[in-house]
Amino acid sequence: MKSSKSIIVGLSVVLALFFSYTFTAQTAVNPELKKQKPDTIKKVKVVVEETIEDTTLVINGKYKFYKKKAHASYYADRFHGKRTASGKRYDRNKLTAAHKKLPLGTLVRVTNESTGKSVIVEITDRGPFARGREIDLSKRAFVLISGSHNSGTAIVTLEVIEVEKKSP
Repeated sequence: MKSSKSIIVGLSVVLALFFSYTFTAQTAVNPELKKQKPDTIKKVKVVVEETIEDTTLVINGKYKFYKKKAHASYYADRFHGKRTASGKRYDRNKLTAAHKKLPLGTLVRVTNESTGKSVIVEITDRGPFARGREIDLSKRAFVLISGSHNSGTAIVTLEVIEVEKKSP
């Protein structure tokens, strides 16, 4: 019984010496540690700059009718972060879409026929590959025009935006 107590006391002395040596070695390397109390936490001010894209998109151009009563759906969450056909990574929080035939980079106004809400998206990928679907929207774009993502599809009108190019 006495031998187990002496082992515990010996280990605690060894640990105390080890930690005191470690602290003195750190203060020799970094003199700022001597000034700080070891039990206080240094407060660090963190500044986060966040750029929010796609919030207000002002387009000068003409809306050219493309298709009425088109079936729209939204990308599955498993594609988040994967590369698209344009080379960009898919982000479910951006206003992007996939279409089979429209050129990549085309801006399209998608209007939900039942709610009347519309959103402008950029075609960044190919698809959808489900029969009867015309366009796959990012999750954010779909929620903006439908109000929720509980319904998986919506009937929409597609209009291609022809941007006016200014000559120098």
